[in-house]
Amino acid sequence: MDQQQQLPIKTVVDGWSTTLSRTRALFSSLSDEELQNEVSPGRNTGVYLLGHITAVHDRMLPLLGLGERKYPQLDDVFIISPDKSGKPKPPVAELRAQWEDVNGILTAAFSNMQPEEWLHRHTAISEEDFVKEPHRNKLNVLVSRTNHLASHYGQLIFLKKNA
Repeated sequence: MDQQQQLPIKTVVDGWSTTLSRTRALFSSLSDEELQNEVSPGRNTGVYLLGHITAVHDRMLPLLGLGERKYPQLDDVFIISPDKSGKPKPPVAELRAQWEDVNGILTAAFSNMQPEEWLHRHTAISEEDFVKEPHRNKLNVLVSRTNHLASHYGQLIFLKKNA
């Protein structure tokens, strides 16, 4: 793959890195108390979004062929159930550590991936279907998850007192 062909892939990976960096900084700047607040009246709390994004990123590990999930227990509270379900949430400190752990694994893996690897199929599509739909690749997953992260970052910014 020549440099010109690598440029769109680098652009997507850099977009992910920038969005993740901004979200990390935002989570770091928010106190545990601020994370208990709703992003707007009647909407999700910051702690729910922290758990939700962590669970979604954890799901990326097997989807991209990077290994097994580390925190599948988060799904019941943060993927399957809504924020106001009444299900007990883990302590914020634990969620913060899980967020950093999962994103550290993804960041390390992404920095070691060759550009052409991003065009390989993800694990949720069969080889037969991938021949018919080659756009269902790892890069497409990264674009989708970057957009997902950016959307929630936009909600979380409202937790800042000076936003």
